[in-house]
Amino acid sequence: PRRAISGTLSERRLSLSMSKFLASDGKRYFSYSQIAATVSGSVPEVQAFAPDVFVAIGGGGFIPARMLRTEVQKPILAISLELYDDSTKTANSSVICKQWFDEAPGTFGSLVRGRRVLIIDEVDDTRATLQFAVEELKRVNAPAAVGVYVVHNKAKPKTGSLPDDVTYIAGENVEDVWNCYPWDAAAYGQGIAEHEALARSCAEGGADGARKRPREAEPEGSDSAAPAGTGLSLS
Repeated sequence: PRRAISGTLSERRLSLSMSKFLASDGKRYFSYSQIAATVSGSVPEVQAFAPDVFVAIGGGGFIPARMLRTEVQKPILAISLELYDDSTKTANSSVICKQWFDEAPGTFGSLVRGRRVLIIDEVDDTRATLQFAVEELKRVNAPAAVGVYVVHNKAKPKTGSLPDDVTYIAGENVEDVWNCYPWDAAAYGQGIAEHEALARSCAEGGADGARKRPREAEPEGSDSAAPAGTGLSLS
């Protein structure tokens, strides 16, 4: 049966994000350090599933998978699935498989059949992509057990579904808003420094926090506010 995530640590990480943490454009920005902290916090659940190999869904699952491998130390296979067409910025009528792996002897693909496999992606939005990945993995590669790990699960009704025998692990539940990840900064016309600044603003209270922070940070009696810092928030 699907394993439920429980305990005070998981409850803290899975608490819903509030709308006050949105930027002025209505989006939620996440920094590399925030993603790394969420992934690291998920390690006990991933270790409990005991995967033999990771299958990362490209491109959003690649970086979280690499972060997770540092602590769990399992090989990574890559697949590419497309639900949203980047050229038209619209959703396809169904998930399109762009790339899969083979099971040639001596390759990481040979570690899948009859073994424990963890599928990794950055966000569970509609669940359609995850459903396709699980069904295709079972149909083509026949693993012994399948788990799914996502950094963020959007708290919303899903169009896709997962079988009861799939272990589901989410690093954090978040609101159903547009998530902006640091590896996509250029797609939003931003440099990484600008993106990370927006992520800090969201972590500190979003648009309201951005307006309040300069006055609150200014020392009493000072002539000018101190320059904004460049450190990354772990919130």
